[in-house]
Amino acid sequence: MDVAAERIGGDRSKISRQENGRQGVSKLEMEALLDLYQVADQKIRTALTALAREGRRKGWWAPYIAILPETFQEYLTIESDAARIQTFQPLLVPGLLQTPEYATESIRSVEKTATEDEVQSFVSVRMGRQDIFRRDNPPQYICVLDEAVLRREIGGPAVMAAQLRKLIDVNSPPRLTIQIIPFGQGWHAGLDGPFSLNAYPDPMDLDIVNLDYLDGALYLEENRTAERYQLAFDELRAAALASRQSMDLISQAARDFEQRT
Repeated sequence: MDVAAERIGGDRSKISRQENGRQGVSKLEMEALLDLYQVADQKIRTALTALAREGRRKGWWAPYIAILPETFQEYLTIESDAARIQTFQPLLVPGLLQTPEYATESIRSVEKTATEDEVQSFVSVRMGRQDIFRRDNPPQYICVLDEAVLRREIGGPAVMAAQLRKLIDVNSPPRLTIQIIPFGQGWHAGLDGPFSLNAYPDPMDLDIVNLDYLDGALYLEENRTAERYQLAFDELRAAALASRQSMDLISQAARDFEQRT
């Protein structure tokens, strides 16, 4: 796996996701792997390349592939297939819970060289991700936020108030649960940064830990790593307010912003 990953410029987890059918394979990756595996039969090579091309067309985000980094396309696949998503965010409202206005301001701040059309395309992708909650069998989503997320003003008071009201509207435990870690908690297990844990219905599939950084993302599948992050997430939930108390805190923050509009 290490050799295969090096050949396509990826890592072991990417090879694992491709072999498990959770991530597509580009034409260049397919050709590189077929060469590495010494597949000489041209009919087999042509058939597998055609299957890879067809598989990459299936994602709903296909119209936006030109502007989406490959690592983010990987995450869209990981997210779309998950049966349970657990996420901790100390800085911003997660994309799956953002309003279009909040998303627009967030994306403009990061994608400083993007045109307005590109910004709106990124917003469309972010809103499209939220369709997983409208599926017949949506994933369970558990979100823990630091109180700083509620207080950091993104896009002005009106945008923030609307965003916080959305968090209250979508909260519906146990299917979609939002909890807040208040400032008064002090130290907690998430001070090293945001992360997400994605679990799958097939018991043979490993959980995937997602860690974002400035130029991309890491996807970790080792059992020991996933177990450590699961323990950290459980500690974060224990440190957070219960869902009803969390809604009270969000509501108070929303009223504070509404008084300034």
